[in-house]
Amino acid sequence: MSRDCPVVLGAVAYDAKVVNIWEGFRAWFHQNGLATDFILFSNYERQVEALIGGRIDVAWNSPLAWVRSSRLARALGFEVKPIVMRDTDRDLASVIIARADGLLRSVDDLRGCTIATGAIDSPQATILPVQLLKSAGLIPDLDVYLRRSSIGIGLHGDHIGGEREAARALVGGSVEAACIADGNHLLFAQEGTLPAGSTRVIAETPLYDHCMLTSGPAADWSSIERLSDLMLGMEYSDPAVRPLFDLEGLTAWVPGRTSGFGQLEAAVDSELFYDEKGTITAVDYRP
Repeated sequence: MSRDCPVVLGAVAYDAKVVNIWEGFRAWFHQNGLATDFILFSNYERQVEALIGGRIDVAWNSPLAWVRSSRLARALGFEVKPIVMRDTDRDLASVIIARADGLLRSVDDLRGCTIATGAIDSPQATILPVQLLKSAGLIPDLDVYLRRSSIGIGLHGDHIGGEREAARALVGGSVEAACIADGNHLLFAQEGTLPAGSTRVIAETPLYDHCMLTSGPAADWSSIERLSDLMLGMEYSDPAVRPLFDLEGLTAWVPGRTSGFGQLEAAVDSELFYDEKGTITAVDYRP
């Protein structure tokens, strides 16, 4: 990438607001002396392949997309690099919830139960909670039965419709438990999807990190450093920045880190989701 060319960012269009978010950031970067552009993708697997193939410079990656990007890069003899994260991307957890008026109180009580999850590729609502079940000795399709959502496959759980569907199944009594992100547990209570006091948390995953802005092999590093400096310097008090932060769900950008992805790496291996070279190996996953 020539230094005279814009930094091209990839993002996945999981919601219509994505256009407004990155149009707004592009205008802000331009005002601060950095030319950028963006390309929207329909799913993360296409975006990852574009990043590794050098068709975009940086990608706003889901945690699962970070894992695949890093594996594909290593297989080709180079590395992708973490740039920035949202402050709200660090130290998250997922929960398994049950109805408060039921008898389930711990993960051991789930044996023989049907559990609603998010989409097959949702780290927070499927992959990590399933790993939690396995660590407790509960094998899917043997000790417990999973009801996966088909909403938003390819979006890596960014479309929360699958989690909302799981919550509604729990309230409706068609499943005994549901797997959702801890933050969405609170959101669903606030919006009324989960009536107040209707659920209890019976298990919680260890903490993990979420989305990551990732640079690929086509990136000019001086331009990426400039991009990083600008993003880390954004302030929530800036009236041009605040609406974009609110749409994107953060109050500050923080340096990207890889230490929060170990749990997901292990779960990806356990679920045979990607192999060590980043090839998609999950059965029935066709984004």
